Amino acid sequence: MSRRRIGFWYRFAAVICKPPLVVLIKRDWRGMEHIPAEGGFITAVNHNSHLDPFAYAHYQYNTGRVPRFLAKSGLFKKGFVGAAMRGTGQIPVYRESTDALSAFRAAIDAVERGECVAFYPEGTLTRDPDGWPMTGKTGAARVALQTKCPVIPVAQWGANELLPPYAKKPSLFPRKTHRVLAGPPVDLSAFYGKEMTPEVLKEATEVIMAAITRQLEQIRGEKAPETPYDPRRERIEQRRRTQAQAQTQTQTQARQAEGQSK
Repeated sequence: MSRRRIGFWYRFAAVICKPPLVVLIKRDWRGMEHIPAEGGFITAVNHNSHLDPFAYAHYQYNTGRVPRFLAKSGLFKKGFVGAAMRGTGQIPVYRESTDALSAFRAAIDAVERGECVAFYPEGTLTRDPDGWPMTGKTGAARVALQTKCPVIPVAQWGANELLPPYAKKPSLFPRKTHRVLAGPPVDLSAFYGKEMTPEVLKEATEVIMAAITRQLEQIRGEKAPETPYDPRRERIEQRRRTQAQAQTQTQTQARQAEGQSK
């Protein structure tokens, strides 16, 4: 199957979401020619605002190839939210699965049906102080190598100026511009046929993240840091700093106690 119709639920969501987006943000959208007209594929997108899934979905909706986002499987089970998630064709992720490939089974099936699956490889809002993409998680690479589908790197900037990461209130004025640039498919052919070891998945993910970062450099007109922000490495460094501070404090208290005893 080459592609699926947009469907009632997605059109209904567009009717609700598009008008406020049009009012709140201007658009500078480029690279739509890289979105495949037919067949299954992945878009790998940077994430810097709680608003950008809606802004990005607006961009891709206008290409005629709607994105199917990944979401926790529990959201699909009941109520209006579950009906909307199922109706718009969003992709459940079964995180409770002990098999990493099974966790993304629905995403693989969607690609093989001719869908677009949108990945946020960072897994959460970027924690880079300047908003650059962080190191990525391996889910997008895993699905891409399993299906050998095109992976389209997409960078976006501007929704984060309207609603900065972790901000409680939007900054409405002056009116912000949502900039999107989709690039040509990432070349992952060097990894085809290899066993999907953690090392192979990590390398493939780094190639995908580098492509997204290059797109964002074009949008922002500046160079990204040489080394992407790594939240895991930052947590380790933070623990080391905390332990060093605690050790210094203990030594200081010991010296003070020794001085008082004399």
